[in-house]
Amino acid sequence: SLCHPHRGAARGDTASPSPTDILFAMDMQRHFIAVASADTVAAAVAGGYVEIQRGKAGPLARLRDGDAVFYYSPRHAEGGAPLQAFTALAIVEGALQKADAPDAPCRRAARYRAVQPAPIRPLIDALGFIRNKTHWGAPLRFGFLWIPAADAARIAAALDAGGGERGAAAARNG
Repeated sequence: SLCHPHRGAARGDTASPSPTDILFAMDMQRHFIAVASADTVAAAVAGGYVEIQRGKAGPLARLRDGDAVFYYSPRHAEGGAPLQAFTALAIVEGALQKADAPDAPCRRAARYRAVQPAPIRPLIDALGFIRNKTHWGAPLRFGFLWIPAADAARIAAALDAGGGERGAAAARNG
């Protein structure tokens, strides 16, 4: 089953490490951004899985156990009100899985960290993967991309701090 939202609780863990702690304690080498509406991200968090580009196998096959996936949500719901925030941080764990139904999405199991959404706009100048600060959404248009560790640290710091000015200041200076 892909649904393991309480793995730590089953082992008796009492404190949940911060997103920043997770990224660097695990000595991860790879970090990605996946683009999905906030309601789609909420379903993935509740189900304990990562799904990218509406369940395509290709992007998921590129992931390894321990990779970090930051979700960026341009909207609250598909076609809904704008959000433009990072909304989740998943740590991939488990092989690519696909249900038997022909149209079933591909997924990978993941652990999600408790975070607060972090608006992207205060981070744009500090994020290196965004080369053209005027057309900052261009790198996100394909729905899945690798990002350097420095950008991952900035996004994690903003998610840790709950976004806003405090989160943006921590992300810019981190």
